[in-house]
Amino acid sequence: MEVKLHDIGEGMHEAEILHYFVKKGEHVKNDEPLVEIQTDKMTAELTAPSEGIIEEIRFELGQVVEVGTTILTIKTEQEAASPVPDQPLSHKELDVAVKTPEKTLTMTLPVNRVMASPHTRRVARENGVTIEEVAGTGPAGRVLDEDIFAFIQAEAKPSPAQHDIKETEAQVVESRENKTIPLRGGKHTTQSTSQPVTHFDEVDMTELHKWREYLKAGTSRQEGIDVSVQAFLIKALQLSLRDFPIFNSKLDEENGKVDLESACHIGLATSTSDGLVVPVLKHVERQSVIAIHEYVRTLTQRAIDGQLSAEEAEGRTFTINHIGAKGSTGLTPVINSSETGLMAFHKTKKMPVVVEDEIVIREMMNFALTFDHRAADGSQAVAFTEKFMDYIENPHLMLVELI
Repeated sequence: MEVKLHDIGEGMHEAEILHYFVKKGEHVKNDEPLVEIQTDKMTAELTAPSEGIIEEIRFELGQVVEVGTTILTIKTEQEAASPVPDQPLSHKELDVAVKTPEKTLTMTLPVNRVMASPHTRRVARENGVTIEEVAGTGPAGRVLDEDIFAFIQAEAKPSPAQHDIKETEAQVVESRENKTIPLRGGKHTTQSTSQPVTHFDEVDMTELHKWREYLKAGTSRQEGIDVSVQAFLIKALQLSLRDFPIFNSKLDEENGKVDLESACHIGLATSTSDGLVVPVLKHVERQSVIAIHEYVRTLTQRAIDGQLSAEEAEGRTFTINHIGAKGSTGLTPVINSSETGLMAFHKTKKMPVVVEDEIVIREMMNFALTFDHRAADGSQAVAFTEKFMDYIENPHLMLVELI
């Protein structure tokens, strides 16, 4: 039985062989992954159409094959057991011979088959994780990249009964160290330039604005606190980046990998008389919303005055551009070559929206996330922005996270 490269969509004509899950002579089950391939737009894996033995592997890793080409062959049990007839078959025998392979080729999903993308499987392999041991949190139990990272951290976390306090603290620090995962498509992808993709969405700012007004009003015992919207946006972004570290990372194109950063350093695109300057808020994960507000005000003023030091303008892991103050309602932000993500916030305006089947006036803001498709995919971008939106539309969710 020949396993050929078939057209998996988007008008592909060829693909590169990235990884073989099997070797010659190995026994494979129906629907078991055989080979991982990379096209210009996606990575995918081809599975076994039937149970059998790997008879021949015709291509080496890194080779490019065209659609319709046989990549490997499988010797099925029926092929091994069935002799070649010496005389023509009767109509009854012919009917059986035609129907039997049809039944053999029926694809069924094994109970222990783990649902995961090729990229997630590669992350697991690179980190020495057996993916069957990871509990998936995605749709229908699919294992996500974040599940792999959570599994690694859980395995690294010591038991209090086995370690004293100092050892436990040291282990927690170690679990937060930077991690590395391969770029999607490996070296094949790194040969090309950046692959920026922009995801657009809108977020309801109404509840956040109510919170700001409540804080500004104060109480009979406490003076009001004036905290900028941007400070809340940055805190919500940092909390979301913690759960989706692929966007808080640095690209290493030369070695075909992505370095996930443990610290969150947010770059602030700031317009000055000398052009665009990007001061960097260091260690946002250690700061409260009020501290972020003061930090932003001080740092941006230093940028406007031309007083930024070299250290204050380097090391960012993610960048934001709050251009809503300029009146912008839409923009495709340009990502920095070494980063995997950048978000632009646009103008907030009152709009009629449907809430619980009623039309009400809400304060809505458009925003855009540009990310490098070599590091992340669209589903990760959507999940990341939805997490961010949850914090903004339900500010009370940040209460338990504030330092």
